[in-house]
Amino acid sequence: MPSLWSRFTHVKSASDPDAVEEAASQSSAKQAGVVTLDTTEIESPGGLSLTEGSAGGLGRHLGVVSCTLLIIGRIIGTGIFSTPSSILSSTGSFGASLLLWLLGFILSFCGLFIWLEFGTMFPKSGGEKVYLEAVYTRPRYLVTIIFAANAILLGFTASGCIVHMRAPPHTLPSILVAAGKTATTWSERGIALGGVHLLCTVLHGFTPQTGVRIMNILTAFKIAILVFIVVSGWVVLSGKTNIKDPYANFRDAFVGTQRVVITCYAAATFKVLDAYAGWSNVNYVLNDVRNPVRTLKIAGLLGLGICTLLYILANVAYFAAATKVRSISKPKSKTGVTIAALFFKNVFGTKAERALSVFVALSALGNVFTVTFAAARVNQELAKEGIPLPLGNRFWASNWPMGTSPLPGLIIHLIPSVVVILVPPMSVAYPFILDIGGYPMQIISFFIVIVHSPSALFRSIVGRGSQNAAGSSLSALEKPHLERPFKVWWPLAVFYFAVAVFLMIAPFLPPTNGVGGTPPLPYYLYCLVGTGVALFGVAYWAGWRVLLPRVFGYELVPRKEVLEDGTFVTVVRVVFLTSFALVGGVSRRIGEPDSRLTPFL
Repeated sequence: MPSLWSRFTHVKSASDPDAVEEAASQSSAKQAGVVTLDTTEIESPGGLSLTEGSAGGLGRHLGVVSCTLLIIGRIIGTGIFSTPSSILSSTGSFGASLLLWLLGFILSFCGLFIWLEFGTMFPKSGGEKVYLEAVYTRPRYLVTIIFAANAILLGFTASGCIVHMRAPPHTLPSILVAAGKTATTWSERGIALGGVHLLCTVLHGFTPQTGVRIMNILTAFKIAILVFIVVSGWVVLSGKTNIKDPYANFRDAFVGTQRVVITCYAAATFKVLDAYAGWSNVNYVLNDVRNPVRTLKIAGLLGLGICTLLYILANVAYFAAATKVRSISKPKSKTGVTIAALFFKNVFGTKAERALSVFVALSALGNVFTVTFAAARVNQELAKEGIPLPLGNRFWASNWPMGTSPLPGLIIHLIPSVVVILVPPMSVAYPFILDIGGYPMQIISFFIVIVHSPSALFRSIVGRGSQNAAGSSLSALEKPHLERPFKVWWPLAVFYFAVAVFLMIAPFLPPTNGVGGTPPLPYYLYCLVGTGVALFGVAYWAGWRVLLPRVFGYELVPRKEVLEDGTFVTVVRVVFLTSFALVGGVSRRIGEPDSRLTPFL
């Protein structure tokens, strides 16, 4: 087997015509059948074109079915089993909570359409990274570093692993207790780390096709679980079970609805949106998708539509069997009983709660498989741009060691998850992790839709013939040569923009109980941490691109290289500037690389 370094140190300069021709031919072969787009002048901050950015790896091996399952597997995690109780507690009634689930679908639908337009314009892995870079082209690398800070520092999947441990809001016994074993803190942490996260990393890193098959099987299992719950709900509504009055919660469905308190409903909306999170999952892995434009449009709508139908019908089933929801809906209720647990207990008996624990654990496992698959490819795309990383970005951008899957990107994703699983107490960590994972993405989404939505509204009012009156940052979207295979209807974009503004502000408002959902931590801490991570990205960019080059007198010079597995990568070299006398008096552009100067990676 080749040595550790051989696969990402054996490189060819992208300026070598033979290397470019060879890599381009390989990329063209892998992209057979893809809808051809005019991608002239579309480059990443590192100078990689769409064709170069999609070269290398296993190639385009995901079709419509796998992409649809990728979205469904990401959306359906543990939220549908635990979130309905939280939503009911915030709203006070079945009718109001069901409306929030419908609102979550509408918001997700609007967001999906915006991301479909971006994804079909820029069919490349990376998701929001690609769209931010296309819009905010100056200062160079700024949005890339900000996104990298969020993706690397907060891109963990520890929440899905922690479900296998006893942590609020999951009041069901852990998987060990459900199996009749004695559970300790470290045994549960061992399962979360070794039995879940390391398993996903090894399978996706060394046997990627097997990892995808297992991911699809687990997603199919999750769909089967929800179909089983929905069908059971129909049986309950038919009156053929021991539930005396299955329609009790549907009569006067809005009785008990709490008055509109912004903080309560904002928190409930966040939880619903978190349950729907994942509709953009294919956007992160478009380099692996066959015919990405067509597949993205089909899989996005199909995946979100299936999940919404299952979510709504599952809620109806829960409330048909859970006749004691009035006590659960009280904001100060400490019963610790979820509606899903009450459903299984009332319909199938007390022992069925253990089965629910197994269902939730397997659902969480499938979610971790799906998130890990996408996150590794986002990390790889970040490394391709030449951002400074330990061991050099060649290694992290490579598909070492198999040449087909980004194991280094999986390792980047693994490290913060290990820290979160092993270090903090779970009773504090779990609710904080849920919140901190969502708020930074709201910031990123805001900066995407703030460009798109006013632009869409402006074009609808004054017509497309007008120039960039809405701002120079719209130039990437207004270039006439860019083909737009999908166009979002402007009212959807404007509505999503308005809600994005609300969801950025609302978490800072004091909650009615003065505590919030992450005691003993302050209710606003996750917002500050999420904002702080973005500001850390700004500071890191300023130090790397501005401060250190000025202080030490060097320039950052990018150069394209092609790794052995066909992956294009930008390597940024540090080139120290010198006077004319020291270089023989040869006149040259300031910062131009010189063979007599000492380059550092």
